[in-house]
Parts: sequence; C-alpha cells; structure tokens
Amino acid sequence: MSSPASAIEPRLQARTAELVTGGSLEISPRELHRAEEVAALLPKGSCVYIPSLPGLPLLRTLEMVAALRAAGLDPVPHVSARRILDKEDFRRFLKQCVNDHGVHRVLVIGGDEPKPKGPYADSLEVLRDGVLADAGIREIGVSGYPEGHPRIAGPVLEDSFRKKLQLADGQGLGIYVVTQFSFAPKRIVDFCAGLARSAPSVSVYVGIAGPSDPAALLRYAQRCGVSTSLRALRNLGTGIARLVVHTDPQEQVGALAGYLQGREAGNVVGVHLYSFGGVVRTARWMRERISA
Repeated sequence: MSSPASAIEPRLQARTAELVTGGSLEISPRELHRAEEVAALLPKGSCVYIPSLPGLPLLRTLEMVAALRAAGLDPVPHVSARRILDKEDFRRFLKQCVNDHGVHRVLVIGGDEPKPKGPYADSLEVLRDGVLADAGIREIGVSGYPEGHPRIAGPVLEDSFRKKLQLADGQGLGIYVVTQFSFAPKRIVDFCAGLARSAPSVSVYVGIAGPSDPAALLRYAQRCGVSTSLRALRNLGTGIARLVVHTDPQEQVGALAGYLQGREAGNVVGVHLYSFGGVVRTARWMRERISA
C-alpha cells in the first residue's frame, strides 16, 4: 500500500518529487519485455540501471541496453569487476554500448563473486586499466554503504574511495555515488552528511528499496548484508499491516527530503530505486510522486 502523496507536507512533497524526478531505478535483464511499459511511466531520458547477474553473458546486457535506449530511456549497465571473463570481450562490449547505444555512464562495482572469474579482482583494477575512458565512457558511479560493507572494513572502503576519485580525475571521468539501500534513515542521513563534508563535489544518489513484499526485502537484505535494515525488518513482528507500511519507500524518501530541507549545499541529487524484480510497480510509484 502506497502512502498518498497528498498526505505529505507540501514542502516535503515538492522535495520528494525533486528527488524522484532526478533519480533512477534498476531493471533486471529478465524484465527486458517491460522496457516500453517502464518508459511510458517515467520522464524521457530517465536513467535505468542494468544489474550484472551471475552467468549472464554480455550479449544479454547489450540487448537490454539497446531496448532501453530504443524506448527513450538512458541505460546504465553495471560493470561487475569479478564477473568479467575476458578483457577484449569486455572492451568490445563497452565500445558497442557507447557507439551504438549512446551509453555514457556505468556503475562500477566489485561484484559478489568469492573469486575473480577473469582478469579483474575489484573495481579499482578496472579503473586502473583505463578501459572505461578508452571506450568513451564519460562518468562512473561507485557504491556507497550507509550501513557498512559486510566483508570490507570501513577504513579500506574509505581508502578505496579516495583512490577511485584520483583515478577518475586523472582519466577525465566524472564520478558519483549510488548507495546501498537501507531502512535506517539516520544511517542514510549520517552517510550523506559525512560525504558532503569529505567530498562535496561528488553527487550522491541515495539507494531506496522500491515497493516490494516483506519476504523479498528480507531476502535482498540478507544477500546485500544490510544488517541494520535486516534487524529492523525482523523486529517488526508478524503483523502484515506493519510490514506493508515499512516496505513502502515513502518513509525513507520523506526522511531524506526532511534532511535536505534548507541545505542548499547538499550533494544529494536524487534517489535510486531498487526494484527487486518489480520494475513496473517501482516505475508507477515514481510516477505518482513526480506527478503529485
């Protein structure tokens, strides 16, 4: 059940609409057939991210890129470092994305494979190789973790982020942050405030779990290591009405909008909706907020 946009205080409603309008969502390659339906719900040129799935060949991702561009959307493929099998295949894939389908940005992640399947051990190695800039990519997204990373210590994450900033600058690449989703608004706010102090020029897209059922959210929270959010969901108990309230994105977006009120220097520019296989439902939720 979605909270009616009209029930939100007018200024927060306006800020929420700005965050959603400037935001993005992700679509599973398995939902390729939904591209035109999603495009009909979102502003033309909206950014739509394509996750890297285990065992998914680059050709399938390329098909998704082509379908999104043909539908009038801006495709942003994930580059999962440890899932790249071959450098030359990857290079050709990037060049096709750029030259044939106008891709100008990618989200660069390490990926959750326990061991590299090819030449790259992490996202830093992809950046050091220079293959993104060489292919014509102009901007990269990197991950942010308001609740920390389940396998990487905080100081290591901070050092990696600094190195990514340096590498991107040296290669003429723009860089921005897309955060992992969280149901702990204070963690999100603290993370954004800290990044505004340490890297004020870096734009941030705050990850929000799209409208979904509680069971799906529990599965994704376990997979992503979102420990604080996982505890929050479990502590809700078995009452389905309470669970439904907490699986609507409005609470998280409203908390973010409230934090941003009066903060002109903030570097949060939008939200990024994780759709969990329900891209049309998520796009419809976004449209309701944009049109409010």
